[in-house]
Formats: sequence, structure tokens, C-alpha cells
Amino acid sequence: MPGKVADYLRTTELEPAERAALDQGVTVRRGQGYTLRVSAVPAVHRGLLARCQPLDGGHGVPAQRKARREYENRVSALTP
Repeated sequence: MPGKVADYLRTTELEPAERAALDQGVTVRRGQGYTLRVSAVPAVHRGLLARCQPLDGGHGVPAQRKARREYENRVSALTP
């Protein structure tokens, strides 16, 4: 998941499984930002994606909206 999404999710209320997956993620530096590699079942990723929905609203920074869309594309590519 993109770092901007991970940063946002760290400040929100999460279910225990979602928090555990986020805490166990591995940070990979990417240019100026980072990617958080999270190993979890698709249902957990979908829950995390639903929780970062506010990033896609009109009040988010364009980079945050793009990061959320990228994460959404990655999650939708997962097999159910």
C-alpha cells in the first residue's frame, strides 16, 4: 500500500486484524516516499480500503487521492 494511505490509516480506528496487518507491514523506500508491504487476506485489504475512503473526497490532497486509487487498483486485482 502507498505510504500516504498507511499514514492515514495509522491515525484511524481499526479492527484488531487490520491493526495487526498494518503493524506487521514492511516499509520499502520508494524515491521520496515509501510503500508498506502488508501480507493479509483480501478481506482485510478491502476493510482497510473502505476505511481510507475519505482520502478520495474533495478535501484530500491530490497525492492522497492518487495513492488511494492506486491501492484500490491493487486490491481489486487480488483474487477473491
